[in-house]
Amino acid sequence: MTISDDKTSPSNNTAKIPAAEYVRMSTDNQKYSTDNQAKVIRQYAETHNMEIVRTYADEGKSGLQIKGRDSLQQLIDDVESGAADFKIILVYDVSRWGRFQDADESASYEYICRKAGIEVEYCAEQFTNDGSPVATIVKGVKRAMAAEYSRELSAKVFAGQCRLIELGFRQGGMAGFGLRRMRVNQNGEPQGVLDIGEHKSLQTDRVILIPGPDEEIQTVQWMYREFIDGGKQEREIAAILNEQGITTDLSRPWTRGTVHQVLSNEKYIGNNVYNRQSFKLKKMRVANTPDLWIRADGIFEGIVDPQDFYTVQGMIRERNRRYSDNEMLERLKHLFQVHGYLSGIIIDEAESMPSSGSYQSRFGSLIRAYELIGFKPDRDYRYIEINRFLRQMHHDIVAETIIAIESLGGSVYRDTATDLLTVNGEMTASIVIARCQQTPAGSLRWKIRLDTGLAPDITVAIRMNEMNASPLDYYLLPRYDMTEERVRLAPENGLMLDAYRFDNLEYFYSMAERAKISEIAV
Repeated sequence: MTISDDKTSPSNNTAKIPAAEYVRMSTDNQKYSTDNQAKVIRQYAETHNMEIVRTYADEGKSGLQIKGRDSLQQLIDDVESGAADFKIILVYDVSRWGRFQDADESASYEYICRKAGIEVEYCAEQFTNDGSPVATIVKGVKRAMAAEYSRELSAKVFAGQCRLIELGFRQGGMAGFGLRRMRVNQNGEPQGVLDIGEHKSLQTDRVILIPGPDEEIQTVQWMYREFIDGGKQEREIAAILNEQGITTDLSRPWTRGTVHQVLSNEKYIGNNVYNRQSFKLKKMRVANTPDLWIRADGIFEGIVDPQDFYTVQGMIRERNRRYSDNEMLERLKHLFQVHGYLSGIIIDEAESMPSSGSYQSRFGSLIRAYELIGFKPDRDYRYIEINRFLRQMHHDIVAETIIAIESLGGSVYRDTATDLLTVNGEMTASIVIARCQQTPAGSLRWKIRLDTGLAPDITVAIRMNEMNASPLDYYLLPRYDMTEERVRLAPENGLMLDAYRFDNLEYFYSMAERAKISEIAV
C-alpha cells in the first residue's frame, strides 16, 4: 500500500482541478505496472487541466475483492469522512478499479464517491464517464468483462493444473517428511532436488516427488507399524519421536496433527491428489467431496506399502465412526463399571472409545455425560475438565494453524516455549482461548489476556461457546489498537471491537498466503 501527497506550490495549481490517482497491480506484469498506469493518468490530468495531489497505490493486490486493498479502502474512507482534498479520482481503466465478481460491488464504490461529489474517471477507456446512458451501458459491460476475465483465467489455470496432476507433476506445497521435491525439465530429466523454500526457475520445468533420506523413510514406515501393530495413537507416536530427538521436515517437534498427516496422505503410496479444497476467485475455502478430486494413482515412487496405508485409513475411519448417543453412553457406562471412576484421561486412554472431547461436544460437557450414566464425582470437576480440554484444544489449534498457513505457501516459526508464531518472517501472532463465564445475573462474559511481554502483532482470540465445548467466533486483535492488557467481551461489543470479529480463521490464513503469479487474476 502506498499513499502519498504530491502537492506543489499554490501558484502552480490555482486554476487546476485537484485530483487523486488510484493505481493497482496484482503481479509484476509490465503492461499494468503502477508506473505505466501513473504515466497515462498524469498525461490525462495534464490534458484536462488537473493536478495530482494524492496517490493511492495497491501493489501486488488482486482486484477480485476490496479485502486486502488497503489503499482503496483508505480512499473510500477519505471520501466518506470528508477528508478528501481532491475533486476527481483518476483510474487507468475499469479493471484497475477492480475485477469484482459482482459488478454491483464495483459500482457501489464508485457511487460512494459520486454521492460525496467526487467523480471517478477512467483515463485509458474510450468512453467518458459522464453518467450518460451510453457511458452507463459501456461501463457495465466493461465491469462484466473484467470479472469474466478473472473467471476465464481461473478456469484455464485450473484446467492446466489438473492436466499436470494427471501427468504426475506436483502442484505446490511442501514434499513432507520422508519425501523430497525433484525438479525435472520438459523431457522429464532430473535437474536437482529443491530444498524447502526453493522454487523452479524455468516455466517449462516441472516438479515431482521422490523418496527422501533412508532414515526418514524408515521413520515413516515405523509410524505405520506402531499405529497398526503397536496400537499407538498419533499423540503417542509424536511423543516417542520427540523423546528420540527426531524432528519434522521443518525441524520442529511432532504434534498429533503432523503425525496424522503422515498417516493419512496418499502421497506416501505414490498417489497425486489435487483439488481436495477450493479457493477460487478469493471466495470462501470449501472442502470438496472425493468425486471432485483430481488424482493420478501410483504416479510417484511410494515409501509405504499400500496395504499398510489402507489398513490405517480403515482404522481411522472406524475410530471416527459417528456413534449414536445411546452407543456413546453405553460405552461410557461400561468404562465406569471397569474402573469405578471416570475422568477425561481415562476416557482418552481407553481403546475403542470416543474421545472426551466428543462427549463434551455431544452432551455439552463431560459432567452432563457423567450424570446420564449415574456417575457422580466426589467434587465438581467441571472447571478442571474444561481447563484440560481447553489446554489440549489450544495445542491442536496452534498445530492446525501452522499446517493451514504452510499449505497456502506461507512459513511459520513456532517458539516452543511461548507458542508465539512468526509468520513469513513478517509478523508475530499469539493464539489465546477465552473461556465463556456466566455472571451472577446470567450474562455471558469473556476475558482475553493480551501477552504484553511477547507483544505479538496480532492476538488471535478464540471465544468459546456457552458450554465451552467449541469455538463461538474469533477475534483478530492488532497490537496497535489494543491499549489494555485485558479485553473484556460481552455478546455484543460495538464496532470498536466487533470489527475484529470473524466466524472462522480464513481471513487470518489469507494474511499469510503466498500466491504464485500464475494463480493471481490481474
